[in-house]
Amino acid sequence: MVRYRRKYVAGGTYCFAVALRNRRARLLVAHIERLRAAFREVRQANPFEIVAIVILPEHLHAILTLADGDADYSTRWKRIKGGFTARLRQAGTALAKDRRGEYGLW
Repeated sequence: MVRYRRKYVAGGTYCFAVALRNRRARLLVAHIERLRAAFREVRQANPFEIVAIVILPEHLHAILTLADGDADYSTRWKRIKGGFTARLRQAGTALAKDRRGEYGLW
C-alpha cells in the first residue's frame, strides 16, 4: 500500500497528477463537459483557483490555489472524482465495481 506524505498549507498552491485506473480509457476527454461540471460544482461549494490544467484522455495535471485559511485539497479531489463518476453513471456509462464495492474508475 502506498503511504502518501501530504503537506497542507492554508491558501497554498498545489500541483496534482490524477489518473484513471484504466490507463487506456479516454473518458476524461470523451466526457469533458461532465468533468467541467464536476469542477464547477466543487468550486462553488469549496472555492479554489485553477492556475493551470491539462486534460488528457486518461489523466490530468492541475495546479490549484486554495482560498486563504483553507488547506483541504483532499476533500476537493474526492468531490471532483465523485461528481465526475456520478455524472458518467447518470449518462449510462457502464462502470464496474471493485472488490470494496466502489466504482473502479480512479
